This record gives sequence, C-alpha cells and structure tokens, in this order.
Amino acid sequence: MAEEDLRLDLVAVAPHPDDSEIGCGGTLALAARRGYKVGIFDLTDGEPTPLNDTPEVRLAEARKAAEILGLAVRETLDLDNRRLFDTFEARIKLARLFRKYRPRLVITIGGRTITASPDHYQAQLICEAAVFYSRLTKWEQYFDPYPPHGVERLVYWPVRADPGGELPRHAFVVDITETYQTKVAAIEAYKSQFPPDKRRIFNHIEGAARFYGSRSGCTYAELFLSDGYLRYGDIMQLVEGPAA
Repeated sequence: MAEEDLRLDLVAVAPHPDDSEIGCGGTLALAARRGYKVGIFDLTDGEPTPLNDTPEVRLAEARKAAEILGLAVRETLDLDNRRLFDTFEARIKLARLFRKYRPRLVITIGGRTITASPDHYQAQLICEAAVFYSRLTKWEQYFDPYPPHGVERLVYWPVRADPGGELPRHAFVVDITETYQTKVAAIEAYKSQFPPDKRRIFNHIEGAARFYGSRSGCTYAELFLSDGYLRYGDIMQLVEGPAA
C-alpha cells in the first residue's frame, strides 16, 4: 500500500472492540459515507469474555462491524484486556499507529467509570499521551520508520464521568440520523457480547441518541467533548454546519 493510501482523516481509539461502535459509531459511519478515510484502533482484543472460548470470535465480529461502518482500517494492539494500564510501552505502541496512519482527528473514550471496566479511563490516558508522543522529534529509536505526526484535534465521547469533572466541557453533537441504523447494525455484529438477555443496551443507546438529537434539532445525535473551543470563521456555520 502506498504511503498516501495509509493516511486516515479520522480514527477512534478504544480499549475494546465494540466500544467505538457504541460511543461514536454513527459519526464514524457518517464520515466514511462522506468520503473520509476512517479507522478504529482497539487497544486490546477484549477477551476473555463469558461467551467466547477464543479471541478469534470477537476479532471476526470486529471485522464485520468495520465493514458495516465502512472503515478503511481497523488495528488491534496486543495490550491486555482487564490489565490495561497507562504505561510507556502502551503509549509508544499507539503513537506508532498515529505516525503510521497520520490521522487529522482522533476520537477516544473519556471519563471515569465506577461499575464499568477500568480499562476505559486507562485508554483515555494512553491516547492523550500517544497524541503527544506522536509529534515529538529525536525519538527515532522508538518510531522508525515513521516520522513525527501532529494530530490536529483530540475529542472525546463521554462515559459516565466522576464527580471530579476531569473531562473538558466544550460540548458539541453530531447529527447521526442518517447513520443511526448503521451504528446499531455494527453493534449487533457483536453477537457474543450482546445476546438476547443483554438487548436492553440498545434501549439505552437509542435513548441517549434521541435525547441529544432532541436537544439539537435532529432525530439522533452523538455527544462529544473537546479540549478546546471550536472555532468558526463564519458565524453562519452555526446553522449551516462547521467547516471540515
């Protein structure tokens, strides 16, 4: 594959396969439909889980979900599910992917959880550090043959945040009415993770999408948080949509 063919416009980073689909699958599908090159980097294979005997089942489901979303790339790092920590080695592995694929925009999970996997918050920390490491010079021993790459913007899809309020508060939504059913189909690809007794998660997903949509003038939307203010060169972009 030619170097230019490796370049991604947008990549989502998550601890496990299915996290990106749940958090921002509609946005990823919409970007792919608009002609952007979109990818997902899973930090772990998400296994073991109760219904799978081998990681191959989950990986096959992830490949099917990627096809449904229209992804150009899906990479799975060899970090450990349930033992995911923000280490130097983890940062380097993810930063190498940023340098290899050179995305302009990175989306990752954001915020602490109490009852859900602690891998979520560790993934946020790893991703933030890897974005920084990706642009550093004079570190060829870790990154050859990939040159430094500066990610233009990092944004988060929020999980339930802790009372400390660690997440940035510059919120915006993406209208995913056009691709909501694609998002659902991608999540449904994970049959091992969402058997009939866990179908209630789709009610939660739809409820959130409808809530953010109703608050922003559309049917379905996904919420994101930015670490900086969004900039408009033309105030009419507030009604016509921001520039790409």
